[in-house]
Amino acid sequence: MEIREVFARNLRALRQAKGLSQEELAHQAGIDRTYISALERNVYNASIDVVDRLAEVLGVEAAELLKRPSADPQGSKSELDE
Repeated sequence: MEIREVFARNLRALRQAKGLSQEELAHQAGIDRTYISALERNVYNASIDVVDRLAEVLGVEAAELLKRPSADPQGSKSELDE
């Protein structure tokens, strides 16, 4: 998975987890809403400054927005596995 795709997925997931609309996130970060939409759709590259501003609004370290999902070849354990 490319880093832009990782960023796009993490941005959307963190925004939704905070209960923020794209418009509210954009307003708080001082960024245009259409730019947030484009970032979440993997259309544009975000500058490091934009990553930092978004992370600050989302209440996470900038690295969280760039963190790749952990590879778990066995998948998640369910209650049936125990």
